[in-house]
Amino acid sequence: MPPLSYGDVKTAAERITGQVRPVTLARGDGSHSYRLWLALEFMQHTGSFKARGAANFLLAHREQGTLPDAGITLASGGNAGLACAWAARQHGVTATVFLPETAPEVKVTHLRDYGADVRMVGTEYAEAAAASEEFAASTGALSSHAYDNPLIAAGAGTLVEEIRAQIPDLDTIVVSVGGGGLFAGVAAAAQHHGIRAVAVEPQRSRALNAAIEAGRVVDVPVESVAADSLGARRATPMALAAAGHRNMRSVLVPDPAITEARQELWTDHRLAVEHAAATAYAGITAPNPPYTPSRDERVAVVLCGANTDPADLTA
Repeated sequence: MPPLSYGDVKTAAERITGQVRPVTLARGDGSHSYRLWLALEFMQHTGSFKARGAANFLLAHREQGTLPDAGITLASGGNAGLACAWAARQHGVTATVFLPETAPEVKVTHLRDYGADVRMVGTEYAEAAAASEEFAASTGALSSHAYDNPLIAAGAGTLVEEIRAQIPDLDTIVVSVGGGGLFAGVAAAAQHHGIRAVAVEPQRSRALNAAIEAGRVVDVPVESVAADSLGARRATPMALAAAGHRNMRSVLVPDPAITEARQELWTDHRLAVEHAAATAYAGITAPNPPYTPSRDERVAVVLCGANTDPADLTA
């Protein structure tokens, strides 16, 4: 598979214009020596950036005439599944989403609200994924993936184009990383524009960081508070390749810093986000932050999703 290019992201941006909500930027409170913007991507359709990749994936296959009558299938009970179901409904396509039987009922309900055919299989994601692949093979449905697909990653990278349109002199973009789809797309666009990309992962869910350290994708244990969204056991080869671009940084944050950052976003900004989104914010706000912007550095932190229960946020 060739590495993801800026051309892939640019094509995706042109393809999904009018299909997704342009990202909203909010200025930081001015308490830092650097200039901070929060990219409120949790306001995207389905509550996360995943809608971008899902729209690009579906539209690209429709353009190419490779979208079968059997529709698309995906194994995911999270943001990717919701985005897949949403995109499919927008274009009158059937979406069959496989979930482990342990998936939260609220996610099952949301998927069905989007019109997905929901199949509950096994107790782990791997079992649901195997069932999805078997379904694709037997029915001819188009198999999608939560993050390991160049169309999905390129769609995610369109965020950079929209942020640059509002901050032309942006220096740095900070993103959370799970399997690396968002990072791969963002890094491709960031490299083209000379923007630094900072990849932030939980210390106990560090698939990309471990891959960089090993020089190849490797399996890692997943035990983080943000594992519901950043719980990939291995990063994609696309993400690892993107990490080799110049001006890319990989950093880690502990779970307490993620929890504190999520609470801070609520207390100071009234933004209720999921732990995955708070992970990126923790990358620059944690005690002894792993990435410290320089004075007057222009930084955008992507708040990637808000499919969360805010009941544990205190007033």
